[in-house]
This record gives sequence, structure tokens and C-alpha cells, in this order.
Amino acid sequence: MLRMSFPEGFVWGASTAAYQVEGAWNEDGKGPSVWDVFCRQEGAIYRGHTGEVACDHYHHYDDDVAVMKEIGLTGYRFSVSWPRVLPNGIDPVNEKGLAFYDRLVDRLLEAGIEPYLTLFHWDYPYELFLRGGWLNPDSPEWFAAYAETVTRRLSDRVTHWMTLNEPQVFVWAGHSEGRHAPGLRLGAAHLAVASHHVLLAHGRGVQAIRGAARKGVQVGYAPEGIVRIPATDRPQDVEAAREATFAMNGTYLRVNTWWMDPVFLGRYPEDGLRAFGADAPRVASADMDTIHQPLDFFGFNNYFSRQVVRAADGSIVEVEFPPGAPRTAYQWDVTPQSLYWGTRFFHERYGLPIYITENGLSNIEWVSVDGAVHDPQRIDFLTRYLRALRRASGEGIPVRGYFQWTLMDNFEWAAGYRERFGLVYVDFQTQRRIPKDSARWYKGVIAANGENLQETRISQ
Repeated sequence: MLRMSFPEGFVWGASTAAYQVEGAWNEDGKGPSVWDVFCRQEGAIYRGHTGEVACDHYHHYDDDVAVMKEIGLTGYRFSVSWPRVLPNGIDPVNEKGLAFYDRLVDRLLEAGIEPYLTLFHWDYPYELFLRGGWLNPDSPEWFAAYAETVTRRLSDRVTHWMTLNEPQVFVWAGHSEGRHAPGLRLGAAHLAVASHHVLLAHGRGVQAIRGAARKGVQVGYAPEGIVRIPATDRPQDVEAAREATFAMNGTYLRVNTWWMDPVFLGRYPEDGLRAFGADAPRVASADMDTIHQPLDFFGFNNYFSRQVVRAADGSIVEVEFPPGAPRTAYQWDVTPQSLYWGTRFFHERYGLPIYITENGLSNIEWVSVDGAVHDPQRIDFLTRYLRALRRASGEGIPVRGYFQWTLMDNFEWAAGYRERFGLVYVDFQTQRRIPKDSARWYKGVIAANGENLQETRISQ
């Protein structure tokens, strides 16, 4: 029988990222990141927006933690800004930067909220970028030294650690497409080198966390979960979706297996190596041992999916959604089944407990004449996705927690402040926070551990 609530101890959270919320871009000794520099390039960001102030979380963290407590969050996933802690990317340590995260962690624990710390969410130190960034063979050691610094300081209070957020995106969008920082357009050979160094950095980061931890820790990873869902429940379509979820697409690196198989299985996917051919990474004898570190959980971020079927000739065919199918303000398809199938497929392949480390939608909303922010579409979206996740949990897949993206409206990378993903509305001129209807709804879901999710049938 399908369980109607999530397991006891399920973590109900929300996520943010340092550059998207903190602001204080050059205060208290912080060094520049590649995003600080990229945002100054003409035409790089929607309407010339920057993350220099963002939500000013650096100065408003007390109020923000109070909002989290009011919502009832049991977990908060945040990232540390590498150049805030190490302005040059390496020594010396910026004590004032580390002290900010001390204060944030202490406030979270006082509020009964478990911190889930991500070490890298895209704000790479600009000084290290000038030394080659992820193309430099020393970059894994730079990251390991940073990981050790943060771990030594915070691991007496922080139990849950993640190394990297969405390497598919910061490598592909930032180093191939050029639409994210640092704005590069590298060829296949250089992309292969950068990706290998990123994976080595993950492995060295795990080693550094475990080596420096002051108490027992749980260590994971938060890649993008790129899911293909079956357009029907036919077994052949389910298998087609599974196969497509774990297939390469030439040397296009916004895929799963290139970033997951080395970490969880200790090998690059064969179809990926064939696609790169002579441009494939040069793998030293101990590299895979470094990358393939034991992990405690599998985190993945998911917002939408595409659907496929198995054609009569055995090929996999993508099936377009019909005209008028639901889409978010970001023009992403609404596909709640992706949390069910993604959770199922990833657990089958990699075998670890799972956290949904990001999931949510951008919505069109503003402060209404009654002073409130009404976002029924977000409530509907989250109801659908959480029901799909509950289905996976009810079938025995070890789903440990769910982190909604995002706690509050913030700087949405190249889209600037155009997109609003938050449970909490932010007036970027005054920094006023207004919990939306969805925040109050989420509070009720948390209190009921998901048992009260709408059960009447909703057309998918």
C-alpha cells in the first residue's frame, strides 16, 4: 500500500546560493568572483542586473532565519562563497568571511534548522580564474585546501556537506556556451580537461572534508538531475526513458553520466569516451580512485523533464508536449513525473539515499492590493511534484529530504531579477520580505509531513 506521508525524520528544506542572496560583494575583505566580473560585461545579464546587493542576506541573515523558523523548515541548504573565505582563492584566510558563516550556522541551530552546506555554487575566485581556473591542473588542490579550511571551522556544528552544485551547468553554460560566468567558449578538448579537473576537485574535496571533520559527517554531491520520463507506462517506454536518462549526447556535457558515473561508479561512460575520442581526458592511474570517493547520499536538482517513447524500430523518440501544456514563467515544462522517475532511475543505478536538493518554479507575481503575495501556481506545482516524490518514497526508495528552490526571490544568474522562484517575496529596492501564500502552504505540508497533500486527481 502506498504510504500517504513521508518517512519519519524526512527533511523539509529550502535552498539558496551565496552569490544569489548574500550581496556584500566587496565587504569585509571578500575577493571578487567570476560572477562579480561577468556581471559587468555589457549584455551579459538581463537589464544589466548584478548580484552586488541581491537579497543582502549578509546583513539580513537574522531576519531570514526567523522566516525559515516561521515556515517550519527543518533543513536549510546554503553555499559558502569561496572568495569570501579565501579572497585570492588560496591563503590567506579572511577571518571576517568565515565569521559570517559561523553566525549563520549558529542562528540556524538555535532555530532548530539543520544546516546543509554546499562548498561550491559557481562563484569561483576570480584570482584563480586568472591562473587558468578549472583548466589549471592545480585546481583540484585549490578546491581541497578551501574545503579543508571551511570544514575545520564549521564541522563541529555542520553534519551535512556537499562538494559541488550542478557541474553540468557551470561547466557547460560557463565554459562552452559562454552565457554564464566566466563566459568562455571552449572546444571539446579543453572542456574535457576542465571537466576532469572538476571531478578531481570533487574527490579531493570529499577527502578534505572527511580528513578535517571535527565530528561525524555526511558527505554528498548535488549535480543536475536530467531526467527523461516515459510518455506511457508501457515497459518499453519506461526502459527507453531509463536508457535516455543515462545516455551521452556526443560531447554535449549537460548530461548525467559524464558527471555521475565517475563519482558513483568509478568510471567514465563508454559512450562519452567514444564521443570525445582523441579529446577525451587524460586519466592518470590514481585519478579514478580520487574521484570515486565513498559518499553518504545522492543529491540532485530537478525542475522539468522531457518525455520519450520506444519507436517500432527500437529507437528512442522524444514526444513533444501538446500545445497549451503547462509551463512556468521561465518557459520550462511542468513535469512532476520527473521527481518519481528520476528518483527511481538514479537510485537503481547508484544505490544511495536521495535528497532532492533543488526543485521549484519561477512564477509571475507581485504584491497585491491586499498587501499579500498570492502564488497559487506555485502551490499547485509543488503539490504535483511532492506527490510524485511521495510515490517514489512509498515504493521504498530511500528519499531523505526535499529542498525547495528557493527560500526567497533572488538574483537568478543571467536572468537577473526577472525570475521569482522564492517562497518569500523580496522587494529588491527596500529589502522587505513578504512570505507568499506558498510559504504558509509549505508550513502546513511540513507540519503534516506531507500527509495532507491534495489527493483528488490532478490531470498531468
